Amino acid sequence: MPRDWTALATAIRERRQALRLTQVDLAHAAGVSESTVQNLEAGGSRTRIPTSLSKIEVALGWVEGGAIDVLEGGEPALAASGDDQGVSGSVIELPLRIMQELSDGPLLDTTVLDLTPLGSDARMIVVVKGSPDASPEQLRRDLAAWATAQRQLQNLGPEGDDPAAANEA
Repeated sequence: MPRDWTALATAIRERRQALRLTQVDLAHAAGVSESTVQNLEAGGSRTRIPTSLSKIEVALGWVEGGAIDVLEGGEPALAASGDDQGVSGSVIELPLRIMQELSDGPLLDTTVLDLTPLGSDARMIVVVKGSPDASPEQLRRDLAAWATAQRQLQNLGPEGDDPAAANEA
């Protein structure tokens, strides 16, 4: 049975649009070039399956082999949230926009803030990324700005709760 590259092109384009991604966004999220996405969406016949297709599947939220399913006349299955396991085995459920942001620039710091003082059992996870082309001096300024912001975040409390006043008591 011949592979249906036109059906795959349509499926990729429709899923990308459903996720409200541009071709550039999808390429970035998948870690491939924009021309790779453009070529796949053009639907031209190929003799072999591109190695980049598995990266596109992940970025589109398809199960492994979903693109092959389309090529063979089927439909791509969406990955269940439990299928995306991180190194520690925890489930990763991040929007593509966040995954894209996480892939850009050097990691400067991370922290987890406990929101219990605000009456919640939730936690806030903060990831601080620098600009991809930042100079060492700019990274130092960014880290200093983050240190200031981190202190402010850690001092958040219920309205009317003044951490400075509490320290004076």
